Amino acid sequence: MMIFKRLYDTKLAQASYLIGSAETRQAVVIDPNRDIEQYLRAASDEGLTITHVTETHIHADFVSGSRELAARTGATLLLSDEGTADWKYAFAAGAGATLLKDGDTFDVGSIRLQAVHTPGHTPEHLTFLVTDTTAASDPVGAITGDFLFVGEVGRPDLLERAAHFEGTMEEAARTLYRSLQQFRRLPDALQIWPGHGAGSACGKEIGAVPQSTLGYERLTNWAFAEGNEQEFVRRVLDGQPDPPRYFAEMKRVNKEGPPLPLARFDELVAGGALVIDVRSADAFAAKHIPGTLNIPAGRSFTTWAGWLIPYTRDLVLIGGDDSASCAEDARRDLRLIGLDRIANCFGPAIVEAWARAGRDIGRVARIDAGSLATQLAAGAVAVVDVRSAAEWASGHIAGAQNVPLGYLLDRIESLPKDRPLVVHCQGGTRSAIAASLLQAHTSAVVMNLAGGFNEWRAGGFAAEPSLAGTAEGALPLRGRNGAGAS
Repeated sequence: MMIFKRLYDTKLAQASYLIGSAETRQAVVIDPNRDIEQYLRAASDEGLTITHVTETHIHADFVSGSRELAARTGATLLLSDEGTADWKYAFAAGAGATLLKDGDTFDVGSIRLQAVHTPGHTPEHLTFLVTDTTAASDPVGAITGDFLFVGEVGRPDLLERAAHFEGTMEEAARTLYRSLQQFRRLPDALQIWPGHGAGSACGKEIGAVPQSTLGYERLTNWAFAEGNEQEFVRRVLDGQPDPPRYFAEMKRVNKEGPPLPLARFDELVAGGALVIDVRSADAFAAKHIPGTLNIPAGRSFTTWAGWLIPYTRDLVLIGGDDSASCAEDARRDLRLIGLDRIANCFGPAIVEAWARAGRDIGRVARIDAGSLATQLAAGAVAVVDVRSAAEWASGHIAGAQNVPLGYLLDRIESLPKDRPLVVHCQGGTRSAIAASLLQAHTSAVVMNLAGGFNEWRAGGFAAEPSLAGTAEGALPLRGRNGAGAS
């Protein structure tokens, strides 16, 4: 009845775990790294909802994703409350985290997790005993983090050598020894699911096997075989490699709390960065961050980016799927035309984070041709045609003002200010960009004509000059390559 998935990052040699209840479809993620999309995908694939997020300790080798994943999903964040007063999670209270002591339990549907304080690698370190209550009353396994690996134990010197807590590593080694003596009393059948594999700098000689059992570790792991505490201390400290320089920064970041994406986004915007949203026009119209420029990714992206994006500002991209990497194609396209000042990329989750923070959400209303004709007749709206001058000359809505999209920012002051603005192009692509520009640079109510001039004409509404009998009146305008203009 327990759903179990190990997610492994080969470059970090780091394991995190998704454990779910088949009955309630609830799940917990343990020791997530900052690539939280992988856990969302894994949960979705299994039909699970992430309701709890936790971690074994304050990590030194990667930025934790626990805070962000909990904020993204609304899950309960659980953090260790063990350890010394000067080595605790500084952000726990502000994040609304539930604090765990030795022996505390929490249920994720039918799955029960018990926190066991296993200090040594770090003072606050917890191991989680996992019990599938539908199958047994005893735990099936343990998420051991950086306490116990396959064939090795976590190094006890990082608090001193990486976080610069002087004079702590020998006492930490003794604490680690005592933690092992307590832990070895658990049943041999207990499965061991460690936080790292071979290649990690968090232990000297970690095995490559992804999991083990406590019984096997008691037989083969040198740390269990060593019965003399002083000799254990000597051996565990001897030959530890220098911790990478970035470990010190990771300890600080994870203790104080890594910044949430929205904070980083705010920082960039406050610094003057221009936000380019490359999602589809429909997605942007439904929900977007006010002030952002919508240039949908596609064949015309580079052209309109070159027309509209200044070369003098840093840029932030919002991409069109569930990861920031979706904006990489847009980054490449921008670099092809010398727009190199790309400060960061975000996935569309940043828009959801903006909304969850209670901030105003931008939307682009759409108006159909019939409604536009009625409102035009009443003088209730002004129409801005953002097509080219040639398109305008071949036929346009009576009373519309022609400002080709590429010049819209230059001529924005010439637009009516006493009525809502309805923008249109031939088919809807350019007018979507125009609507975002007008929303960002004016206080006007802006609407987009659904289907553009094509729909106006298809509805039988009048155009100037008359298109009757012309080739252009019968067919959409064509580009040089035969593609219909939009």
